[in-house]
Amino acid sequence: MVEKINDNTVKISGRIDSNNASQFEKELFEAVGENIDSITVDAADAEYISSAGLRVFLKLKKTASGEVSVINASNDVYDIFDVTGFTNILSVTKKLREVSVDGCEVIGEGANGKVYRLDDETIIKVFAPNVSMEVVKEERDFAQAAFIAGVPTAISYDVVKCGDSYGAIYEMLNARTVASEVKENPERAEEMGKRLGKLLKELHSTEADKNVLSNMLEIYKERVESLRKYYTEEEVNKIKSVYDLLPQKTTMVHGDFHAKNVMLMNDELVFIDMGDVGYGHPLQDLGGSYLGMVRIGKISPEITERYVGMSNDLCKIVWKAMTDEYFGEKAEIGRKLAEIYGEAKYSLTPCIYSKFNEEMLQGFVARARQYGILNPEFDVSHTKEYLDECYK
Repeated sequence: MVEKINDNTVKISGRIDSNNASQFEKELFEAVGENIDSITVDAADAEYISSAGLRVFLKLKKTASGEVSVINASNDVYDIFDVTGFTNILSVTKKLREVSVDGCEVIGEGANGKVYRLDDETIIKVFAPNVSMEVVKEERDFAQAAFIAGVPTAISYDVVKCGDSYGAIYEMLNARTVASEVKENPERAEEMGKRLGKLLKELHSTEADKNVLSNMLEIYKERVESLRKYYTEEEVNKIKSVYDLLPQKTTMVHGDFHAKNVMLMNDELVFIDMGDVGYGHPLQDLGGSYLGMVRIGKISPEITERYVGMSNDLCKIVWKAMTDEYFGEKAEIGRKLAEIYGEAKYSLTPCIYSKFNEEMLQGFVARARQYGILNPEFDVSHTKEYLDECYK
């Protein structure tokens, strides 16, 4: 009935009712010991828990000095905790259903995972194995905050297990990434670019909920300060100088805006990847878009499609149309600013992707010095002038 997994985790099984509640209590408290701290109870094999069993959980809660969590509860067991109000006393989570993506079409891919088409009505974002459940839930919370604020975004209605990874299920009828649409229908490149520009302007006109979302400009500035391991003091100051010029705003920013992170669903544009959503300055988004849609093509045109989902030539069309729509008559200055803040973001790579090994990180550092903002010939002296011109 009770199996000790480790000092803080026990597993319960079978039916727990008035006939065996006393035995259950005895086994449970023997398993957790006398000095009870935070306890996790794995209920994956529990079939039923009566009121007598619930009273044992109540006693455990009163005895423990830390949190008592029940995980992997079946729907029936979860409902028992829920209708009796125990979900207000204990942390209770349902057992995640298992989903396979074998044979499913990959319709999008990013640093944190891949997006698959499960069937005609649903897609699944499968996160990388190192991404925790907390991060998955955080992305869901960010998406909900954006949706409530009026931003067109898909909401995950189920979190599942997919092999060794977590996945988030979305209802996405007839949906495909904007990159896929442009690749298959290149005549729509300019149209889709304009629509991306409108979508980004809509996002940047949205006030962020500061109680839910993070201050991304401050996070970027903190990352700059942690770069001294990789760059000289002069180089760090050059990066810092451009971020110091940005005024703090409560504008909602996506954090990873490009044609593979926007879905076309029944001809409506919808955000799908909301893991980096926060509030900050619009140029944080435009700089990130520049990296994916322009910078890669300048250095390695042949691999643009791998990262962005469409050819370098199509990226150029989409980028120009997008920025023309976004900035209007100030588009040329806007593109210069996007380049400056895109290269500044690229220099932050060692802090953003610290999971990469040292050799890979040093490669990013070398490329930042060779092609980007840290190249002595890369001029940032007009940044304030451009900002005043574009955002006055």
